[in-house]
Amino acid sequence: MTLLPITVPASLLDTHHLDPDAADWGLRVDHAVATTAGDTYVLTGLRRYRGYDDDTADPAERDFGYQLITRYGSDGKPTATAVFGQAVPGGGPSAIPEAEGTTLALLPDGAVAVSSKPGSTHLLSPELDAVLASWPMPWGWERQRGPGEDPFAASIAVTPAGRLLCATSEYGLSNWAGAHLNIVAVSEPGAALGPGRKPVLRAIATLDARTDGQSDTDWYAHVRYGEEPVVRGNRPSPSLTEALSELTGTSGSLYGYLDSRMTRPAALGDDLFVVPVFGKTYRSSNRGQEFSFALVDDRGALHGRLGGLHLRDDSPFTGFDFTVVADPYRARAFHLNRYGLYAWSADGVLRARMSTAEKPFKPLVHFALLECTPAGELLLAHRKQHLLLRVPVPQDLDDLATAVEDALKGYGRERAALKKQYGPVNWLWADSAATVHAL
Repeated sequence: MTLLPITVPASLLDTHHLDPDAADWGLRVDHAVATTAGDTYVLTGLRRYRGYDDDTADPAERDFGYQLITRYGSDGKPTATAVFGQAVPGGGPSAIPEAEGTTLALLPDGAVAVSSKPGSTHLLSPELDAVLASWPMPWGWERQRGPGEDPFAASIAVTPAGRLLCATSEYGLSNWAGAHLNIVAVSEPGAALGPGRKPVLRAIATLDARTDGQSDTDWYAHVRYGEEPVVRGNRPSPSLTEALSELTGTSGSLYGYLDSRMTRPAALGDDLFVVPVFGKTYRSSNRGQEFSFALVDDRGALHGRLGGLHLRDDSPFTGFDFTVVADPYRARAFHLNRYGLYAWSADGVLRARMSTAEKPFKPLVHFALLECTPAGELLLAHRKQHLLLRVPVPQDLDDLATAVEDALKGYGRERAALKKQYGPVNWLWADSAATVHAL
């Protein structure tokens, strides 16, 4: 199957008496990953908000916000769904709180890592029926020290050799409150994350080095630069902000990289990574603002950036689509925003650009690029119709446009078949086959 329905357990919908025709619910598709055997895990968020929630009401009728992970077999059929983020009516508290910026990673032993901002990581069994380990980092304007704080990473990507490419957060940056993604770090070869095992992460890049607001205790023991934890001046230098400002000649510019942010790094291989960095956002239009998909190796050296993009004509600020996914087995990177789908080789050369202004590729504006599978397929999620499209990437990137066009042409046919099978209402695909686990 090249098209999967992004399903929701029918039992959960029945429990909450959710009306698919109502306007008070929403389903958000956050991420997806796939195994080498062809199984797929899809992370979603299901929410209902009526605006008049009553604490005394029947729990089934109250507003809710769940996160779900559904596993699909290689045949495209859902087999298991984990439900977390809040207690299901009649059940106990969830072991995994609802969080922002959640993504998935499949570890070499098959465990599913669920990471979220500012730095929480939870490990689930491959069958999604158990939480194997948790490293929580509560969100707050100030750091919350104590037994409830034991973070690992805000995001994880796994290289072919099993190294963990991570983004971690820091407090005390510039004049900002709260924790912000600021460190790119990798685990040592052979180190494993698991119950009772929390590997050291070696910092290779810092986004912002303005750390005057940090104290000498604002560090986490597992995130290190040299032999000491990352804190204040002990960090990679120059910062990405400084290096990209120098590279682009924007030092001191209002539209440069000062106060920039970064998103989840992607692995182009075992020792080369892509770090998306975007400039400060303003209330008015940000189209034309600086952004870079920086190429950084495992020693922290900047190797330029993914090239060929125009600041305005290819701006990811429209729609705020800054995600870059990579195929570390074939050393390729991909990005999708409202203006096109782009593909690069590991040297940063733009190899393919499919403009959404062209008729065959106009439907891409409705999709979000989630991930690249070990088989070299792009996973695209339709934002409204809640369908996951797998696009095989040819060996020669010059042929990618044809492959994408063919996949989009076949989308309607496969969607019609799925509609006959599931009978969705308002693009809500209810499923009764998968085993449901409330975690």
